[in-house]
Amino acid sequence: MSDEVGIEIARELGQGRHGTTDRPQSRWDEPVEILEVVVLAVVAISIAWSGYQAARWDGLQAELYGKASTTRIDADQLLTLGGQQRLLDVSTFNTWIQAKAEGRTELAALYVRRFSPEFRVAFDAWIQTHPFTNPSAPPGPSFMPEYVNPQIVRGSALNHQASRIFDEGTEARNHAGDYVRTTLVLATGSSCLRSRSVSKFRTSALGSSSWPEA
Repeated sequence: MSDEVGIEIARELGQGRHGTTDRPQSRWDEPVEILEVVVLAVVAISIAWSGYQAARWDGLQAELYGKASTTRIDADQLLTLGGQQRLLDVSTFNTWIQAKAEGRTELAALYVRRFSPEFRVAFDAWIQTHPFTNPSAPPGPSFMPEYVNPQIVRGSALNHQASRIFDEGTEARNHAGDYVRTTLVLATGSSCLRSRSVSKFRTSALGSSSWPEA
């Protein structure tokens, strides 16, 4: 009989322990948990999308920077060649001036034939200004508006194009940085939500456990 009474007392004590530790479940607990799951899913998708966009813009940045560098090299080559051609034309023009001053007509005509086609157009226009008698005439054909060096023109255009492409690469880099920061913010928020869920789970598990006494 005493054994049965002891068993009954132990049962009552166990039920009392459950009553003091169990927290009554609120009617909002389940909707809140469902909402947390939905939010975590949305955040996970957003993190994946943001990471993809960051990688995409980062790749575009590298591509644009590489293209800008290549374009700049082509521009420098054209500008160098154009500068060399202009220097050759000016040098040839100077020797033509010397030959003309010395009265060496055939030699002067030879130098004229060695002008580049673009410089020859400017030279003919310069001659029409009567430079030897007109003090207002330009100093030489290279100062005439008719003189156009196609390599320098093309090189300058490529330089502007390279600058524009570089700016586009910088803009792509900024976009990539924005998506990286967004990914970090979302990942931090996701970690906080997960920590809260884990904490609630542990609290619930501890509250629902019972330990029989010997």
